[in-house]
This record gives sequence, C-alpha cells and structure tokens, in this order.
Amino acid sequence: MKEQKKVRVRDKKAITRRRFMQASAAVAAFTIVPRHVLGGAGQKLPSEKLNIASVGAGGMARVNIDNCSGYSDAPKDENGNVDTGALNGENIVALCDADWRRAEDAFKIYPKAKRYKDFREMLEKEDKAIDAVIVATPDHIHAPASIMAMKMGKHVYCQKPLTHSVYESRRMAEVAKETGVATQMGNQGHSGEQIRLEREWIQDGAIGKVHTVHAWTNRPVWPQGIGRPSDTPPVPPGLDWDLWLGPAPKRPYHPAYLPFVWRGWLDFGAGALGDMGCHIIDHAYYALGLTAPTAVEACGSARVVENWNVVENNETYPDASIVRYEFPARGQMPAVTLTWYDGGLKPPRPEGLEKERELPDGGVIFIGDKGVMMEGRLIPETRMKEYNRPEKTIPRITGSHEENWIRACKGGPAACADFSYSGPLAEAVLLGNVALQTGKRIEWDPVNVKVTNVPEANELVKRPYRQGWTL
Repeated sequence: MKEQKKVRVRDKKAITRRRFMQASAAVAAFTIVPRHVLGGAGQKLPSEKLNIASVGAGGMARVNIDNCSGYSDAPKDENGNVDTGALNGENIVALCDADWRRAEDAFKIYPKAKRYKDFREMLEKEDKAIDAVIVATPDHIHAPASIMAMKMGKHVYCQKPLTHSVYESRRMAEVAKETGVATQMGNQGHSGEQIRLEREWIQDGAIGKVHTVHAWTNRPVWPQGIGRPSDTPPVPPGLDWDLWLGPAPKRPYHPAYLPFVWRGWLDFGAGALGDMGCHIIDHAYYALGLTAPTAVEACGSARVVENWNVVENNETYPDASIVRYEFPARGQMPAVTLTWYDGGLKPPRPEGLEKERELPDGGVIFIGDKGVMMEGRLIPETRMKEYNRPEKTIPRITGSHEENWIRACKGGPAACADFSYSGPLAEAVLLGNVALQTGKRIEWDPVNVKVTNVPEANELVKRPYRQGWTL
C-alpha cells in the first residue's frame, strides 16, 4: 500500500478565485442533476403532467384522449358523470377537428381546451403550450399532422394504420428518429399479453420453425365495392369540408364519406387491411421478427355494379380480398408466407383443430414444422394442456397503450410500438393495398422504397398531395 502524500494546509490567502470557482464547479457537477437525466432531453419529469393536444376529437380520438387524461378510469357519480376538474391524468390543452359535430362531446368534457379546426393553426398558435400530440383522424391526415408535430419537437401518438401510403410510413419512422421524440402507433394489442406469449412460445420451439401464417378479419363493416355518389348535398354546419379533405383530391361533400365510412374510400382510408392489419398481422411480425416482404400479390372483388352494368371500381376497396406476402428468411428462421383474408373470407381449417370448434371472425394462425398455434393457443387443446410453458422473458406493459407512450414522453423506455417498429410494420401492411390496386404480383425493394417490376405501382407507394399540403 502506497504511503499517502501529506496535504499541506496553505494560508487562506493562497486560495485564489480561480481555484475557488474550479472547486465550486466540481461540487456542482456532483450535486446538481441535469434535467435530461431525470426526464429525457426536452421532456417532462415523471412527476409533471404533459400538456397534450389532439388532432381529432371524436371516435377513436376520444378513447385516446380519455385514456391520457384519466377520464376513462375516473370514478363516476350516480348519473355516470365524472368530475373533470379532479382528473389525475395528463392535461388536455387543445382539441382540433375539422368536424365540430364529432368534437362536441369532447368540447364539453374538456371545456378549458382551446378549440381549432385546422391542426396547422393549432400547432403554430399553441406551440409553447403543447408537449405532445395525439393524431386520430382519417388515415390521409395522419402523416401531415404527425410529421409537422414531430418536426416541432412534439411527442406523437398516431392511430393505426399509421399512414395512408407506404412512403408516408417510411417518412414517419425517419422523422421520429431525426427528432428523437417519443412515439407510439395506436395498435393497442401490442401492449397486451397474447402477443408476448406467442413470441416466447415460438422462440421456445413450441411449434417448430414457422413457415406459414394466416391472418383474417370480418371487416369491412362499412360500404366498399361502390362508386362515387352523384348527388351533391350541402355541407352541414360545423364541418369544414376543405380542411377535412386535406391533401386528398378535391370532390364535393357527401355523407357517404364520413364519419367512419371513410375507411372504405381509396382517397381517405386503407380499407379492411389497413384498419385491422396493423392489429392482426402485428402478431406475426413481432413473434417471427419479420422484415420487409420481398413480394406481395393480391386479388379482390374489384368490380362494382352500377345500373345493372359491371364497371371498374376506382373509388373504394373491394368487398373482400386475399393478399399473400412473401417474407425472407431471418437467421435460423425460414422464409414465411403470410396470407391475409377479409370481407368474410377465412383460411382453411388448420390441422388438429377440433371438429366442434369454428374459426373466429378474426385472428391469426401460425403453422410450424412441429405444430400449429391459433389465437395464442396450441391446437388441439390437449396439446396446449400438455405444453410446459417457458419462463416469461419479454417485459410486460403495465397500464394502457397510451400510458406506455406517456412514460416514454417523460424519459422512460421507448414505447413498445414506437415508429421505429410500427413504421416498417405499416409499410408491409400497406404494400398489400398496392398489390390489390394493381392486381399484379409486386416485387419490393425496401432500400430504395420502390416496386421494381411494376413501375406504375410506385404511383401508389407515394401518393401526390393536393396543392397547399406537404409533409
């Protein structure tokens, strides 16, 4: 052990101002904890409330808003009313909706929130007041609103299918990475237990190496396979039709387009595949660690009858469709063929499914070289009961999908479906619509974000915006 040097106590006058400042700085470095250590750069501390604005105030937006404010879990009186002044969640400071009829209930519940019809005006005027933004609108507004918010440094929670086009999904992930804000796509099942069990059991080898997946939904539950209406009723009070159209091509107002039914129209929504694919296909994408597909082909009931004549349908998605994706091998995992069905179509009954059991209205089936798993259960059920389940190794999410995002906004771990994950997932899902609209097998180059064998398909990968609208 070395002998320690003796420290000579010098005369107090020898302690210069420079030495004093150096000593003070050293002490401060250990006693003053920078804000970014506690709450993340540009983020709130965990104990502070976020100031949240929402683009969209009715429908699913209300669910997201209420889950963030604490309204959903707040105690109610005998009449079912909530004391909104006592909410213990985040602050809702601004609400925006081009259709104030849809926003009416939210305006009543959050009377202190500033009201807007144009999200661009809201973000500009409330810039200093807003920490985070919910985007829950028709699909064609998702990317313009989300990207503007992210570029302004706002955290973003955006509803599925994340975007309207493949290119927009790529840009959403890129901008999220560039800005470093906390993001989340609204596929709430990704915060659930089933998707984690499926991944753990597949990694455990419960059904061997998975080579085939079937995914399906009973949607659409709105009109599809129809043409554009010819009558032009007046725009109802409270709706700014031009703002609702946003970047979409201009057309006369008609109630056939909104609310909710916009999902079936090519210019506004992403059809049944876009609506449910980011929920259901997500199970396979996550469990199998899928990447971008190499090829996609699709078929659908792509014709419509008008005045007893069959005509091409260039306005809405088909009543029913089948989309087949080819995903490449990943490490020791083989290539995967994933087939999607909607409009009431279902996959073949998997081997081992008991005769008395019917396929549900929607779900996912994994087929491996050693067995089958459907809806988070090995089949037949006797196999499930015999299975020695592995230890749970994937972190579980506590609270709601929105709370998972809020913790990320306040400096916690990245949200489970942030745009680095959900961007590529949405790209894959939406490529199915490109194949569906072209009617051809398309080969995909994810590096250059383009279809290589059907040049005209790239017009659908990146859609043109109406003048005055940009990303």
